[in-house]
Amino acid sequence: MTRSLPAWKAETRATIALAWPLVLTNLAQVAIGLTATLMMGWLGPVTLAAGALGTNLYMAVYVVGLGLVTSTAPMLAQTLGRGRHSLRDCRRTVHQGMWLAVLLCLPAWAVMWNADAVLRALGQDSTLTGEAQHYLRYMQWGVLPALGFAVLRAFIAAHERPRSGMVVTVAAILLNIVLCWGLIFGHAGLPAMGIAGAGIATTISEVFMFAALLAFLLIDRRLRRYRLLGGFWRPDLARLRELWRIGLPMGLSMGFEVTGIIAAAFLCGMIGTEAIAAHAIAIQVASITFMVPLGLAQAATVRVGLAAGAGDHAGIGRAGWVSLGLGIGFMAVMAVLLTTQAGPVVGLFLDLGNPASLAVAQVAVPLLAVAGLFQVADGAQVVAAGALRGLKDTRMPMLYAGLGYWALAVPLGAALAFPAGLGALGVWSALALGLAVVAGLMTLRWSRHRRLEQMPMA
Repeated sequence: MTRSLPAWKAETRATIALAWPLVLTNLAQVAIGLTATLMMGWLGPVTLAAGALGTNLYMAVYVVGLGLVTSTAPMLAQTLGRGRHSLRDCRRTVHQGMWLAVLLCLPAWAVMWNADAVLRALGQDSTLTGEAQHYLRYMQWGVLPALGFAVLRAFIAAHERPRSGMVVTVAAILLNIVLCWGLIFGHAGLPAMGIAGAGIATTISEVFMFAALLAFLLIDRRLRRYRLLGGFWRPDLARLRELWRIGLPMGLSMGFEVTGIIAAAFLCGMIGTEAIAAHAIAIQVASITFMVPLGLAQAATVRVGLAAGAGDHAGIGRAGWVSLGLGIGFMAVMAVLLTTQAGPVVGLFLDLGNPASLAVAQVAVPLLAVAGLFQVADGAQVVAAGALRGLKDTRMPMLYAGLGYWALAVPLGAALAFPAGLGALGVWSALALGLAVVAGLMTLRWSRHRRLEQMPMA
């Protein structure tokens, strides 16, 4: 065991070096949404609730697409790990990932353009759904550049060079702040457009991120040799099918998770405006802490994929367990913070001198405390899933997500919210239980994976 310590230390350093720019990029992307959420909250609880409904529907369709195009990450990592890759192989994987993004946008646009009807069919308050549709008809055009950016991020992550994505996303935050401030409230010579201004600002920021990262890849001395725009129109159906085979379970898995959380939002919307606004605050905070284990999961996909491509079974195990340990450790700290400081955190989102905002805070504080309780489980499940993706193991994690969120959390949340009379607190308690089940199943599968059973003893 002593002889193996240098290898574990080296893996820890490599994982942290890869993960921290990914984490900051994730946090920066959340900050773009957070900016819009904060400024919509300043317009009042009704606007915040409508924006939350719109954002939830956007995420429901976007995340499935994100899971599908993220299948480029394990394919690129294993190709590079083999050490015998051609520039053409990597280039074609990126191209087919882009084409997959285009195909996925067509149904996504149709859903968001008709958001009012979709949200009404889901039982949401008609006084909010029209505003949500107005928001989404501007925001929807950011889906394609956002998915394209995800493909390019997978490319630079597989090369263990994620910092450019971080720099681009941080620049996009600044752009988004200026645009939101100007377009929502009518500053800097821009028209005051309210909730629609938030949608326009987000779309422009997504276009900027994609264009800026693509420009970097075309001029970078080491990466421009891939000529990512060369032969873009040339089809590679075999590669596209492979991406679909790996990515569909990933998309569905992420879709089960996100739509389960969105179903929780819709349940809160059926309870009332205060409940959906409180849910928007609690889920925003939980999303921020989640970005750290998500970045570690993305790093785990790459590190496990590189080791798998090289046939290094011991390296596979080290890569997964190091990422899991780091993710669980961070989320344990966040659990303590959220359970002890829920009130001050909620106060950042609301004007507590406003009686309407105070009513929202009274609901949001206990929700944030529950979010603190499921932090460790949330971190464990996402990192374990990321490690499994590095091995292209995506089907069973999809089933685990479906079981935890839709067979357990959503129906139990509905039962606790309405027949049991617990309201939004019941919805979130069920989410915590569902996350715990998914985390246990994901971690167990990783520990028992056939590749790990072939590892030589240290």
